[in-house]
Amino acid sequence: MFQPRYPITTERLLLRPFTPADLDAVHAYESRPDVARYLYWEPRDRDSSRTFLDKKITRTAVREEGDALDLAVTLPRTGDVIGSVLLIWTSKQHRQGEIGYILHPDHHGHGYAAEAACAMLHLGFTGLGLHRITGRLDARNTASARVLEKLRMRREATLIDNEYVKGEWASEAIYAILDTEWTAQAT
Repeated sequence: MFQPRYPITTERLLLRPFTPADLDAVHAYESRPDVARYLYWEPRDRDSSRTFLDKKITRTAVREEGDALDLAVTLPRTGDVIGSVLLIWTSKQHRQGEIGYILHPDHHGHGYAAEAACAMLHLGFTGLGLHRITGRLDARNTASARVLEKLRMRREATLIDNEYVKGEWASEAIYAILDTEWTAQAT
């Protein structure tokens, strides 16, 4: 089992497990059409946010393939929850994982998504011993692509019209980084 020591501290953020008290903050960004635009789900009502928050609360340790760390991204000086960051263990055999992130738009443009995602890459490579970590996104989401590029993840593929999402065909961009590339960046 892998369970990090919480909170995880970055230069400007604290990453911690979600709690029931985070519902208002989570709903504040999950209910926004501009947040849900490139995601699989529509803007969530309060009850849906509560249901998904209940799931996030349990995702604090990785025991087996398919498990995830799903953490609140908070500002240390205020404690405000500004988003979430995710690390999924996608394959034990192939030592692979996937990262994801969502930030409230009020906090876009400050480098917070890359900072939080970088911490998840670190956990994946050093804590879980992963060999490869990917990031998948709607190919139209250029802001999210810039985050992955800032992390020096390489764009490996664009899958054209590979998913039918919200009544339309969507293309998916896939980014990845290997443990050896991650280690080389750190030196």
